[in-house]
Amino acid sequence: MRAERRTKKSGSGVEFADHRDYQPGDDFRYLDWNVYQKFGRLLVRLYEEEEDLAIYFIVDQSRSMAFGDGEKLRYAKRVAAALAYVGLANLDRVSIVATADNVTERMQETRGKARIFKVFRFLTELRAEGTTDLGDAMKTFVAQNKRRGLAVLISDLYDPSGFERGINVLRYNKFDPFVVHVTDPSEAKPKLAGDVLLYDCETGDEREVTVTAAVLQRFEKVYGEYLHEIERFCSTRQVPYIRAEVSVPFDELVLRVFRRGGFLR
Repeated sequence: MRAERRTKKSGSGVEFADHRDYQPGDDFRYLDWNVYQKFGRLLVRLYEEEEDLAIYFIVDQSRSMAFGDGEKLRYAKRVAAALAYVGLANLDRVSIVATADNVTERMQETRGKARIFKVFRFLTELRAEGTTDLGDAMKTFVAQNKRRGLAVLISDLYDPSGFERGINVLRYNKFDPFVVHVTDPSEAKPKLAGDVLLYDCETGDEREVTVTAAVLQRFEKVYGEYLHEIERFCSTRQVPYIRAEVSVPFDELVLRVFRRGGFLR
């Protein structure tokens, strides 16, 4: 894995890309004297260069990630650790950020595969807490990280204000989002029947409902539409998207991330 982008800069580089008008202070070595002799214009030669990008792993640690037995958060941390190791082994700049209703924890940028133990320690200490507000969390993230790059969002995307806000904040601020959507099979097909008390693990709200076969059928339909809407949103905006169901073997999921494209640059 290598996170790179090609930028146009004056001076030497990978290959010639374009010209721009000379500006006071430009290095005379990079003037195109052939153009000057032919047309009398002072133009600076621009070249394309490969520039390392930072890779940010944004891990959702809100309380909904502890749904069931907490497998979603454990899975998210394993995904972040595996992908971070690949980045570090290739000398990419890797940072880990934990979020809930805001940025809650940060591991500063690091490089080199020997630093993977720092990543492990950071991720091991994360606990599910707080409510979800991806929009506000991503605004804080953008303000804290001036260096643009690949932003791998690992989350269940449960956000009362809408999952779209957080992804759009990244897009509008020139980050390249890559969404790893963590889900649990029991969320799609809850094993409930009769009179039950539903509890919102983030807000603490409670509601008594009577669960019938018709109610479950309707729920499964709405949940399926919700998943489809997330995929559609990402697809139409060319945001790489992977659904990471915790029942999928971990190594299979990681391979799927690489095959998806967008993470490999």
